[in-house]
Amino acid sequence: MTFLPIVDRELRVASRRRATYWIRTGAAAAILVVGTWFFLMMRREPATQISMVLFGITSGAAVLYCLLAGMRATADCISQEKRDGTLGLLFLTDLKGYDVVLGKMAANSINTFYGVLAVVPMMAIPLLMGGVTFGEFGRMAALALNTLFFSLSLGIFVSAMSLSARNAVGMTFLLLFVLAGMGPAIAGWLLEVKKFTAVATALFLPSPGFTFAMAFDSTFRTRSQGYYLSMAVIHIIAWAGLIFASLVAPRTWQDRPAVGSKMRLRDRVQSWIYGDGQQRRELRGRLLDENAFFWLASRSRFKHVLPWIIIGALAILWFAGWAKWRREWLNEGIFVTTGVVLNLLLKGWFASESGRRIAEDRQNGALELLLSTPITVREILHGQWLALRRQFLGPIIFVVALWLTFMASGPGEYMSRSERGAWVAFWLSATVMLVLDLWALYWVGMWQGLTARSPQQAASTTSARILVLPWVMFFLAVLVVGLSGTGGIDWEFFLACWFLAGLFIDFTFAAIAREKLLSEFRLVAEQRFAAKPGFWQTILGIGGSSGRGES
Repeated sequence: MTFLPIVDRELRVASRRRATYWIRTGAAAAILVVGTWFFLMMRREPATQISMVLFGITSGAAVLYCLLAGMRATADCISQEKRDGTLGLLFLTDLKGYDVVLGKMAANSINTFYGVLAVVPMMAIPLLMGGVTFGEFGRMAALALNTLFFSLSLGIFVSAMSLSARNAVGMTFLLLFVLAGMGPAIAGWLLEVKKFTAVATALFLPSPGFTFAMAFDSTFRTRSQGYYLSMAVIHIIAWAGLIFASLVAPRTWQDRPAVGSKMRLRDRVQSWIYGDGQQRRELRGRLLDENAFFWLASRSRFKHVLPWIIIGALAILWFAGWAKWRREWLNEGIFVTTGVVLNLLLKGWFASESGRRIAEDRQNGALELLLSTPITVREILHGQWLALRRQFLGPIIFVVALWLTFMASGPGEYMSRSERGAWVAFWLSATVMLVLDLWALYWVGMWQGLTARSPQQAASTTSARILVLPWVMFFLAVLVVGLSGTGGIDWEFFLACWFLAGLFIDFTFAAIAREKLLSEFRLVAEQRFAAKPGFWQTILGIGGSSGRGES
């Protein structure tokens, strides 16, 4: 018998996919374009400074991409097999738990791995410019691969323990956030109050961010032990997740009835999420009167509260910084950073939620049953819009009000009239683009939820089109202007390029998605096993409806 037969098969299949080659080319090209853009923006700076900035940006982007890879690639790979009822078929053969786990990991992460391998040589370009040592490059490359293994292993471990796609992705994100973000934050606070320094050191070690800081020569020369310890801890956690997933997967695929304490616990969880009988009837009556699909997508009592919880947690951190630094905290840099974080949070979350309900219903066959009822396509679309409005309208209004407050209070006395105009134009443009992006994310997210193979793919494709593609266009436009040697370009040009790129993408993709949803919804919903679209069809959303189904 072939050693790791599923891995062997998946590698052979991946070698024949066009996407395998396009992803490698696209990843390297993206890093090359971004690096060239920053190089042109800093071409008057010393070469050593340019190389350090480029190296920090490319290596930081690579490590962050690797850290988030588990949520997209492996968090739902085994749990999806459980929902489809096919995981048990694999264990009727001679396959072991590690065969299945490693095979699913290879099948779902091979393109991600190839993309990272394509980016690593691009990280070496600053090495040729000077200012970056070979040791820094080697440590960053090793960290990127180690972080990728860490994220994929945690994702597949959570997937082996889960059944719901939402729970699997959410728990993977929570684990990564606790280990990579919350742990170092608590450690920093402990060091600030000079208590439990040993505990603080232990909390730093599982974080790739800490390892990233230790990889630079400036810190590695005096704290090399911290880098190696952190790398070892991250690697051990990754292997532990992989081993536990191999042990758990053969024992969790059966459908066992909940009895005794398990049934009571399940009932308590269901009652906590959806409420007791009286609360469910009240919510059902209130939402059904407005729209049936609105009730279906909004049954959870706490779904609309979660954005407020996250915003509240960020507010606590923000005010903690204000309490420590007071007036020094209230500056333009903090305002812009806060705005960017809230912007990414809202848009990313909205993109994830916009097509999730449709994607999950299509996967489990509930959408076909729904379409057999008198409910119309327009009622489904309107119901999803009402659900998104219920969940996000309050946070969106709060964020817009906060941005306008920053706009009014940000400009200092040292700013010139032109700089004040740029400050106001920046916040007004960001506010308009927030509203337009959310509108486009709704239409594109709904269409992707109907056509993508999984909710994760729907969210990632929606984000790539509406949130990433405008920045690609912006970088290319600035790159062309920079290469042309045109001088004297002011901030109005850059702001106009970014704003116009966003407008073009939003209106183009939203109009296409809306037209397809209204005209082809039922047709595409019935295409369970249609041919896959090509790479550029996937990115740009072109091609006939026969190529948009699942494969």
